[in-house]
Amino acid sequence: MNNFESALAKSFNEFFNENNIRGICHRLKQSRFATQIVDLLVDSLDPDYYLAIECKSIDATNTNTLYFSQHFTRDKNGIHQVSRISDFLYRSGRRGFLAVELRFGSGRKKNAYMMPWQRVIDRFDHGAGFTIDEIQECAVIQRERGSYVIDSQGWLGSNSYTQTLTNKGETNKI
Repeated sequence: MNNFESALAKSFNEFFNENNIRGICHRLKQSRFATQIVDLLVDSLDPDYYLAIECKSIDATNTNTLYFSQHFTRDKNGIHQVSRISDFLYRSGRRGFLAVELRFGSGRKKNAYMMPWQRVIDRFDHGAGFTIDEIQECAVIQRERGSYVIDSQGWLGSNSYTQTLTNKGETNKI
């Protein structure tokens, strides 16, 4: 299990418990024989917490860009992961995010950032990926005592991170 994915899922569930919010975050299992839609699903009656999150953890000492060709996959039919996730968001009505953890080597602090999925779609259509600097411009997922902190007043609840996805003439929040 990816440590970033499990740490983020645990942080969401702790956030729900501490704030008496009816919600749950669960990590979808990966299988060689089945395509994983996203890494984390967050379910709640509160629409702010009806989310799908794709997680990427990259070694920032070895690369300066999160590449669509290298860090994302294609399924057995050749469909790119960004396209599959975008379709899932459209069909499910969930808000989508790309969570990126940047690792800077042993003994150095890990940093994580939350990017609205619409930004991923826009770049996928017009670029090769995101530089480390571009990732660091996104909302920070704070860490305290080695755990990520879910901030409902920050990146998650902010209207500035509510984007729209147009598909077949319809608009759907991501």
